[in-house]
Amino acid sequence: MGRPFGVPVYVSPSWFLVAALITWVFGDQLDRILPELGPARYLVSLFFAVAFYASVLVHELAHTVAALRFKLPVRRIQLQFFGGVSEIEKESETPGREFVLAFVGPLLSLALAGIFYLGMKAVDPATVPGVLLAGLMVSNLLVAAFNLLPGLPLDGGRMLRALIWGITGKPMAGTVAAAWVGRALAITVLIGLPLITQTGVLGNPTQDIGGMDTVMDALLAAILAAIIWTGAGNSLRMARLREHLPELRARTLTRRAIPVQSTTPLSEALRRANEAGARALVVVDGQGDPTAIVRETAIASVPEHRRPWVAVSTLAQDLTDGMKVSAELTGEALLDHLRTTPATEYLVVETGGEIYGVLSTLDVEKAFVKAMARPQS
Repeated sequence: MGRPFGVPVYVSPSWFLVAALITWVFGDQLDRILPELGPARYLVSLFFAVAFYASVLVHELAHTVAALRFKLPVRRIQLQFFGGVSEIEKESETPGREFVLAFVGPLLSLALAGIFYLGMKAVDPATVPGVLLAGLMVSNLLVAAFNLLPGLPLDGGRMLRALIWGITGKPMAGTVAAAWVGRALAITVLIGLPLITQTGVLGNPTQDIGGMDTVMDALLAAILAAIIWTGAGNSLRMARLREHLPELRARTLTRRAIPVQSTTPLSEALRRANEAGARALVVVDGQGDPTAIVRETAIASVPEHRRPWVAVSTLAQDLTDGMKVSAELTGEALLDHLRTTPATEYLVVETGGEIYGVLSTLDVEKAFVKAMARPQS
């Protein structure tokens, strides 16, 4: 949709499904309030759906601006099935910044609700502008209230995490507590939302509630509960991964490699690697400078009987600057480098430029799995 503040904004295909649902539901509401609109009510309700998601975008932009202010990179903003998400690539350095980063979104939604409320005072409530402003005020209040619930992955959960982090000095303790509160919220929504609507607490007479309404309420509750439960679990997994990130070291994950000339037959290169106990091949020029990495998948694709007649150069991938990794890289710095320049293998070099070995993304993935499987500290 654009790049406000340099951050790309995307619309998920699921948004169109929600926009159609909002158009249908709000259109039925308009038919009761402004019956004279006729079929045009669906154009008005479509405008409401777009305006509502524009409010959601403003909510997410608040998170984005705060993240950029704290020098945290934001990959993108995505509007999706229920609301939106700002993909901030790094964690806040302090609990205070984490709290501010989470709070600015609901705060701006409350501010928008106030603006729409003031707009309502300037128009006739029995008109299209009046109904639209009232709907936008209520929807932004609901967005703020829902996001302030104290459980991950909601903004209120991040605020709770920041508070516990500040008290205990342990970000993981805050994450665990806020994630479990989030799971409790998911169960509460799954059970409580249908009960509230069926008992008429929201003001709708119980005799007006039909079978289809019951099904829709249960479906909405199940979707919301699934989103909250899944988000809480993902927050726990990501926190546990970040806890073990310092254990990811380029030096310890690197495979030993031997240098070979580009014309070396594959069978001979593999024989030398076996003798040296190496698991990777690096193509070098006449001066011994690395020029390419022989891809592991390419080696596996060559039948053994053809290997004496296949030169390693035909299986190699030319090196780029991004494919060279310092042996000293660890943790998030290592992951940032790999994410910036995707490849299957990387040449790991010492500070002086000497070849240390080859880092395979497969080995990094295995280290990820191992880190995720370890119990939290």
